[in-house]
Amino acid sequence: MPLDVMLEDFDIVIEDDRWNAVDLEPLAHAAARATLGHLGLNAEAAEMTLLACDDARIAVLNEDFRGKARATNVLSWPAVERGAATPGGDPLPASPGIDGMLELGDIALAYETCAAEAEAAGKPLAAHVTHLIVHGLLHLLGYDHENDPDATLMEGLEREILGKMGYDDPYKENGP
Repeated sequence: MPLDVMLEDFDIVIEDDRWNAVDLEPLAHAAARATLGHLGLNAEAAEMTLLACDDARIAVLNEDFRGKARATNVLSWPAVERGAATPGGDPLPASPGIDGMLELGDIALAYETCAAEAEAAGKPLAAHVTHLIVHGLLHLLGYDHENDPDATLMEGLEREILGKMGYDDPYKENGP
């Protein structure tokens, strides 16, 4: 199935109209299909929500859920804790519930922070946002970057998924 076909149970809530210029919905659906497909999961059975907000909103969410009173680029709230038991290990497998659906959770993106990061890195905003959606989805699936082995695993997956989508390595340094 093409990456730009909309997923039925991927809800996108756009609170900040600036996100409309990014054409966020097809971008997010493509990122979800690529991420879930790469991991051998059925994207059609996935349930998730993406909140496209501004820095002020994400700062409140970051304070409420992480105790950090500042804006950030992406936040995620997994429906089920799937984290690996050992550093660098695979998370617990994601499996559908009795209804056949794979409940993943929620992701939030902050417009100003994402736009500033993309500009600073000399990348198109759409490419950076795609990376952050892939990153957020991997968090929903139990991947993390709290220690070096976990970060190596997660960043490697991000590179592979984005590479298959035609994007450059998001961790490659620009310049000489």
